[in-house]
Parts: sequence; structure tokens; C-alpha cells
Amino acid sequence: MSNFKERLDALSPARLRGVRRGIEKESLRAQPDGKLALTPHPAALGSALTHPHITTDFSESQLELITGAHADVDTALDELVRVHQFTYRVLDEAGDERLWVSSMPCGLPTDETIPIGRYGSSNVGRAKSVYRMGLSHRYGRRMQTISGIHYNWSLPDVSSEQYFALIRNFRRHAFLLLYLFGASPALCSSFVDGRPHELQPLGEGSMHMPHGTSLRMGRLGYQSDAQASLAVSYNSLDGYGASLQDALTRPWPAYEAIGIRNLGGDYNQLATSLLQIENEFYGTIRPKRVIYPGERPLHALRERGVEYVEVRLMDLDPFEPVGINAQTMRFLDVFLLHCLLSDSPPDTREEIADLAHNQHLTAARGREPGLRLRRGGREAGLTEWGAELLEQFGPIAAALDAAHGGTLHADAVRAAGVALGDPAVLPSARVLEATKAHGDSFVGFVRARSEATREALLALPFADDQRTLFERMTQTSIEAQKRIEASDSMPFEIYREQYVSPARLGFKNHWAETPAEPVSQRAAL
Repeated sequence: MSNFKERLDALSPARLRGVRRGIEKESLRAQPDGKLALTPHPAALGSALTHPHITTDFSESQLELITGAHADVDTALDELVRVHQFTYRVLDEAGDERLWVSSMPCGLPTDETIPIGRYGSSNVGRAKSVYRMGLSHRYGRRMQTISGIHYNWSLPDVSSEQYFALIRNFRRHAFLLLYLFGASPALCSSFVDGRPHELQPLGEGSMHMPHGTSLRMGRLGYQSDAQASLAVSYNSLDGYGASLQDALTRPWPAYEAIGIRNLGGDYNQLATSLLQIENEFYGTIRPKRVIYPGERPLHALRERGVEYVEVRLMDLDPFEPVGINAQTMRFLDVFLLHCLLSDSPPDTREEIADLAHNQHLTAARGREPGLRLRRGGREAGLTEWGAELLEQFGPIAAALDAAHGGTLHADAVRAAGVALGDPAVLPSARVLEATKAHGDSFVGFVRARSEATREALLALPFADDQRTLFERMTQTSIEAQKRIEASDSMPFEIYREQYVSPARLGFKNHWAETPAEPVSQRAAL
């Protein structure tokens, strides 16, 4: 641990204050009765293609609310609250829809009835919809309606090599985040209709795992047989890039059978390779880089290196108005710094398999007393391993508190210690207890929480100048989409072929030599 201490001591308070974090939060729009809202993305929220803070994820019914990058936890959270306030006001004025506050979806209609996101008539807008159509053919639409929170994080002067070391450690220790913050131990039975599962009934219309933490991150969540064939290594940017390039260019027989277009000429998917595009690769954490208009994410990484990481395993906390609170964010900051500062040996195929095992086990049975995980060829108790990590977090929390003033980071680590020793206080346990109090109805519990959250956010003061600012962003985004559509001159099929071309994945400046759409960063596929 001497290296760890030296690395921590070398971090100046100014550099620690340089941490930047931003949030992307997905939520389904739901009707008061707990069924999925099938209405189009509200026009008053602007263009889902170009709005910087309000877009949609897989489904037209699935909002994604986004903050900028902030140097302070509270300012990031404040911005997320303001985006929610505007969104709830638009929904309230249009009718009685509300945001579904659980990661696991509300009552879903038949798979083909779940609406896929629509982004207008431009090439980039059509490509976004075709990509989602491909997801629906490959994985089904129900799986894509699962929602979560992504935490984007960076520290100044961190190299790509150091970010990949962070990622390897994050994957090793991700079980602790699933245990502490998983909040999806139950779901509506409509989600698993016709699918094999190991869930147990909970009243009528609900299913659960008694000791589950995050079904979203388990075998019912973002899983696929095709992607299970990938053993992506995070030992270097070169190795990671090679793994992704292989998946993006390797023909996959089941997807070749689907074809690019159907007999009527409509598009089924962007490509027939194992992955259509980079974002299709599911992981608990991703290396990221802001891309130029028209650029492929993998090219950006190879050309300019890792700029930040995107943490992808956080469930929506239904007990928090915007799905996450400041204490959780501070714990994530400590956790990520620990991942960065600790020794991080190369991963192996054996370890990658063990990490998948630990993830699925913690997701399904994390609160089970005495649960044991795989660690370096041996077994380790989840709570004992977690306690060992929390002890190592102490000095990092102290350094952050010294840099920022106060004791808030140490408080976050202490709260985690309490939860590690008393599973009853965990969000997953609280969800099950509250579900039982609502007659063993998952939908009944989340309906009540969604309504309470809606009322709480509508009751918060919302200044006129803030409303004016968001209304201006709505109009600006609509005008930006129209400009993109007016500037298109290339047939869509040529655009698609060029976008998925292997030559776009890493040759220096090749992306700029092919016609690129003038789109904003939010319009990336």
C-alpha cells in the first residue's frame, strides 16, 4: 500500500478540487395507472436530437436528462434538479404523465408496441432510430426500457493508461456499489412474460429476489449471448480498441439473418456485425472522449486518448427525488479515486469470468448472509471484502475533505460502513419492505413514489428566468434540428455505409475526409 499512499500524497488539494462530474439520468414516462406512456416525446421539451440537457434513450417514452460537467457535487445536483423541474412542468401542463422512479420498468405493453426513439428526417436522426431498431431485433424492446444513472468522472492530468488502470480496479470492486446502491430487487411481472428467470413471486403481478440488490445489472438486465462471447480486456487502450474493432467488424450469423433491411425496404439495423456501433457494448464502466461531429467514438479514443470515464451501474434510487443524492455522489468520487490510486495488475480471461460471476451473484443475492465472491482464485466474503475496501477509502475521504472543507466525504464512507453492517438500511431492502407495504405490488409502490416525487418537484420554487432559459433551449434545439435536416445532401444508405465503415474506426483524420453531418455532441448515435 506504500505506492497507494505516495500517489495520494502527491495529489494536491487544487488537483483534487479539479475533479469533474456530470450525470445522465434515464426515466420512463408513465401514466398514473403505472403503464408506459405511448405518447411522442413532448414538443415543449425540444429536439431529442440536439437539446443539450433533455433527450431520449432507447424509447420515445424514455427521457434522458443530462447535466454538464461540474467541479462541485452540489452544483451538479442542482442542475439535475432544475432540468427535472422544467421537465415535470412540461409534463404537467400537457397532461398527467410522470417519470417512473424505478430502474425496472412500469407496466409494459407487447414488445412491438414499445415506441422506438424518433429524431427527425436527417441522416444522423434516422441512423439513431435505425440503431435502436437493431437493438430491438437483437435484444427485444423490454430489456431496453431498463433505466439507470450514468456518472461521468474525470481528474486533471490523468493519462489513458491510468484511466484503464482505474477501469480494471472499478470492475474488480463494482460488487460494492451494486450492494450499497442497488435499488432494483423486484419488478413488474410484465417484464419477464415468456422469458426464463429465477425470480420468486411477490404478490400478484410482481416478482423479486429476496436478497437481490440490482436485477437491472443481473442476468435479466443488459445481457446477450453474442456479447457474452466477448472477453474485452482493459489492459491498454490498444487492446481495448482491438477488442471493440473486432466486435464492430466481425459478422454475426444471427444478425446477418436479420439483414440490414426487411423485404419492404425498411431498415432493420445499421450493420450485421456483433456490435452495430460502440455504444451497443454493455459494460459497468466505459472509457470516453468527447467526439467531433461525425466522428466514431473509438476513433476519438485512439486519436486523442481517454478524457473521462462513464460509470454505468447505478440504479435509480426511488427514494431520492432525482434518483441520486449528494452523499452517493461523494462516495463515488472516493471510490473512483481509490480505483485510480491503487495498484492495478493486468486483467486475465479467468479474472474477467470471475468478475461477471461476482456481478451476477451480487445483483441476485447480494444481501444473502455470508455470501462469498471469487477473488484471485479463492473465495472471499462480500462484507469482509467490502469492509477492507472501506478502510482503504478513509485516507482518500480525508484528503477530499481537506481540499473542500468539512467532513462530507468521510460521512459518506461512514454511512457505507453502517449499510455494510446492516443490510436492512440498503435501498434494495427498503424497496422490498415498501413493496410489501403496498400489498406486495411493485407497480403500486413505484406508482406511489412516482406521484410523491412529481408533487415534490412541482412544489419547488422555479424562477421565471430559469423557465425562460429552458424555453429558449427548447426553441434553439428545434431550430438546430431543422438546420441539420436542411443541410443533408447525401442519400441515407451512403451515409450509413460510410458511418459503419471499418476505416472510420481509427485511421488518422479519416473521419474528417468523409462527409460528416454538422451535428452537436448530443446528436451522437
